[in-house]
Amino acid sequence: MATNTNSTQNIPATRSKLATFALIAGLGILLIGSIFFGYRFHKLTVEQKAIKEDYSLSNNITFGIFSVDRWGDKISAVVDRRVKGFKLTAKQKTEMREGVEKELHGLINKAVAEITRPQKGLGGKLKKLAFNTFVDVDELHAQVPSFAKTIVVKITSPSSLKKIKGIATSKVDELEEQTYDRSNTTISTVERNIYHKYHVKNATAFDQVIKAKLNQIDKETTFNGLCILACVAVALLVWLFLRKQVQLHVPLFVMSLLFALTLLVVGVTSPIIEVDARIQSMEFALLGDKIAFTNQVLFFQSKSILGIIGTLIEQPKPDAVLVGVLLLVFVVVFPLLRIVARGLHVSCAHLFGSQKVLRFMAFDLGKWDMADVMVVGIAMTYIGLNGILKSQLSGLNIENDTLKTVTANNSALQFGFYIFVAYVVYAKILSFIIKKIDERNGDC
Repeated sequence: MATNTNSTQNIPATRSKLATFALIAGLGILLIGSIFFGYRFHKLTVEQKAIKEDYSLSNNITFGIFSVDRWGDKISAVVDRRVKGFKLTAKQKTEMREGVEKELHGLINKAVAEITRPQKGLGGKLKKLAFNTFVDVDELHAQVPSFAKTIVVKITSPSSLKKIKGIATSKVDELEEQTYDRSNTTISTVERNIYHKYHVKNATAFDQVIKAKLNQIDKETTFNGLCILACVAVALLVWLFLRKQVQLHVPLFVMSLLFALTLLVVGVTSPIIEVDARIQSMEFALLGDKIAFTNQVLFFQSKSILGIIGTLIEQPKPDAVLVGVLLLVFVVVFPLLRIVARGLHVSCAHLFGSQKVLRFMAFDLGKWDMADVMVVGIAMTYIGLNGILKSQLSGLNIENDTLKTVTANNSALQFGFYIFVAYVVYAKILSFIIKKIDERNGDC
């Protein structure tokens, strides 16, 4: 009889263990999925940041609009095209012939006036007499059109024009060589290394490759980010279905903490904000042609929370270092301590002699956890910075007969920011849950 009673009592215990095992196994698979998607998300965001940094370096305004060498190349190309494409029209030839005729008539009149003026010496008088006897001035003037035509034909012949173009081109090249800022070597080195890295040969191919890569990475990043959030959402739904199964709340809560840890790690290590200000296009009219610069990057930075903290700590100013250390403690260290303390509190607090420190870290440390404040701070920083950039860039938008510039502000909050926001919201929900568990069970 006693054996039957023990067997009956063991059935619920066995079922409870099986349910716990099934819960842990199911959530474990889900957790592995979230970790995998988190790893992929982080890897993709790092790759995306590196590609954008390469692009911003290659298209930096220092190597474009602010480079004398670049201007020299473009101006030289315009002048060269104009010189090589130079052709005289029939109207221009007529005007040239008329101009030559005018000059020849003027020279004849000047020569006649010089010779026929009153002479004092015997030699001068003899020259004047010979000129008046043998030279017909009207006949000279009558021959001017044929001389002018011969001169114009000679000047406008293909061989003469080729020589003139060669002289003009050589002078332009000489001027280009004299006008430089010694940045050409640096530009060539940067472009050669970057083009080799992406297996392209010119700027057009580079732009196409970068655009395709960024579009693909953006799609994959969004997919992996949504998958992380979906895994966390499923974990929360499990709470909804098992809200009355109190015997499963402790393992469920511990597994939920691991999801929170995944969100925190991905949130603080992935880029959260990107600042990208550029001159999208600048067109300058010269000799009826256009000198154009496109996608000239004025400023680019992409930072994660840890990246921001690292930048502050690396500053030489003590106040910046202090701010960096405080952010590290309140935004990264304290949230990690809270996750660990909560897990220990609900699962094995009885193993600790004094539970005051553990309870403080699990419950009261939330007063010092500034992750939610960081979210608000990042959002306010983005709004303020975005407004300043728009205001400053709008002053660079110019359009007149000779110059047209169009600026672009591509600054944006990155998906990593929303992952961090998800962690903050998820942590708040877990705070509510652990209080309910603590009220029901007391100290573990």
